[in-house]
Amino acid sequence: MCQLLGMNCNTPTDIQFSFEGFAKRGGLTDEHVDGWGIAFFEESAARCFIDHRPASDSPVAELIRNYPIRSCNVISHIRKATVGQVKLQNCHPFIRELWGQAWVFAHNGDLKNFAPTLQGDYLPIGETDSEQAFCLLLQTLKNEFGYRNAENRPGAKEIEAVLRPVCEKIAEHGTFNMLMSNGQTMYTHCSTKLEYIVRAYPFKQAHLVDCDLQVDFGTVTTQNDRVAVIATAALTDNEVWTPFDTNSFVVFEDGRPVLKNGVETTL
Repeated sequence: MCQLLGMNCNTPTDIQFSFEGFAKRGGLTDEHVDGWGIAFFEESAARCFIDHRPASDSPVAELIRNYPIRSCNVISHIRKATVGQVKLQNCHPFIRELWGQAWVFAHNGDLKNFAPTLQGDYLPIGETDSEQAFCLLLQTLKNEFGYRNAENRPGAKEIEAVLRPVCEKIAEHGTFNMLMSNGQTMYTHCSTKLEYIVRAYPFKQAHLVDCDLQVDFGTVTTQNDRVAVIATAALTDNEVWTPFDTNSFVVFEDGRPVLKNGVETTL
């Protein structure tokens, strides 16, 4: 299976530390060698880097490790191919436009007998079941809410109420762990395995699982910062990560979970 990494913050933050460990899983500490990608939001736009080479030895991944791009929402993916060949158009994350915003999506899992009817506004470029699922989710949102502009886009709670049942139906075809964002909100569905951590003041030290690297977040943050990191498996070995419930839908805003299966939540 593939692996996912997401970050949702209340202030623009770089993901270099988490990505350093995550990229090692693309061929060094794990078997995900069939491409990778990462997308950083900048207001309504997204800056995306993808490569069909393994993340552990990709020159593009090396750029990301050394280039501190700051963003409030980041989605990354390392691929172990199950559907679709190893080529660029099958690398996650995928990007489409809806309501004048970039939407970014990445998926971990394998969907069987999944062939949704897509109407034309959103069609896959590659061959993956993942991209078909993304197109279906966006098509459903557009059908539900119609054409919107920046002044009347639906809010996170409205969007969650539409996405959650569609994700549950998709998950009936197999494993559907996904991250999806419009640059303001991170929508997540856990079919089998996801974990998250919220880092807030007082910040502590963190040590990566996949390589011997440690950082003291207290030296690089302010008292007002809050960062949620979501991953297929915990990236650090000296912090407490929270596992998602099976078949759950969790929404993150401003560096914390705000909705779980439609119910408002607090830390």
